[in-house]
Amino acid sequence: MMQSGKSTIMSAISGKPAAMSGAIDITEVVVPVPDERIDWLTGLYQPKKTVNATVDCLDLPGLCFTDDNTRAAARRLFGNVRTVDMFVIVVRAFQSDTVPAYGGSVNPVRDLNDLKMEFLLADLEMVTTRIERLEKAIHKPTKTQAKDKAELALQLKLQEGLESEKPISELISSDSELELVRSLGFLTLKPMMVVVNIGEDQIGETIDLGKAAQGLEVVTMSAEIEAEIAQLDKSSRDEFMADMGLTEPAANKFVESCYSTLGLISFLTVGKDEVRAWPIRKGTTALDAAGKIHSDIKRGFIRAETIGYADLRQFGSEKEVKAAGKSRLEGKTYVVQDGDIINFRFNV
Repeated sequence: MMQSGKSTIMSAISGKPAAMSGAIDITEVVVPVPDERIDWLTGLYQPKKTVNATVDCLDLPGLCFTDDNTRAAARRLFGNVRTVDMFVIVVRAFQSDTVPAYGGSVNPVRDLNDLKMEFLLADLEMVTTRIERLEKAIHKPTKTQAKDKAELALQLKLQEGLESEKPISELISSDSELELVRSLGFLTLKPMMVVVNIGEDQIGETIDLGKAAQGLEVVTMSAEIEAEIAQLDKSSRDEFMADMGLTEPAANKFVESCYSTLGLISFLTVGKDEVRAWPIRKGTTALDAAGKIHSDIKRGFIRAETIGYADLRQFGSEKEVKAAGKSRLEGKTYVVQDGDIINFRFNV
């Protein structure tokens, strides 16, 4: 939302200067996912290169829904971001004499509800347009007629649900339904998390968003303080956080929460050349994980030599892990677990 401090949060998580207030461009930063496992493995293997998983973040211009003009501008912006994987909604809980509050007052619950309602209305508008198009299409004898009829029935169900203020994420009941509408980029179908931006004097407080944030991951942080932390070297950062009563940068929690909200985990590869975290969806098989590294590895997949990070940490070396019988050879259908250290055997 406008004046919520989202650009300052982008600065905090990326270490880059914040966008100028009032900027109308969409800016992008790629942020590494904090992972102490990668840090420890780097110390163990001393590789030439270390690669963390990353999250690609877009900073959108501040949204405003106070009149028809600002609402129309926001709707145009919605059209540009229907391809993103998730939304982070930033709401303001801090007071400021120099930064005017959206809507004339600081009210994070209202702001969150306003934005969620605008998402609903934008999706309802798209559904209504889609229904009109499909109602004409189903009467034509085309190859897609059966699929169009199935989608029309689904769109009518979505229309009814949206009119009852239910997000599409609650209305889709099967993978086949999801496949029918996946390409449309519905806003209320995407995963969401909420960041509550607080003032320095509110650190340690709990901001209750009530039903507005039900089912959503909520991260509370002071964007201004976190942006300051991001600019410090490690020793100064630790001292500053101790003075503020912080155990770690909230920016770390922000990125980790994005990762989990997206339903991602990491498997790890190790060696003298490289230690790397590979992001995959929960439930990914070893075969598909191999393809994440290279299509040739997937095509020639034989086995996945697998050890758990916790086992390597406990025993101290791959040799000792194998001696303890904790190393495994997994097949194509093995479901990769978070923190698995994998060496793929393949032949092409």
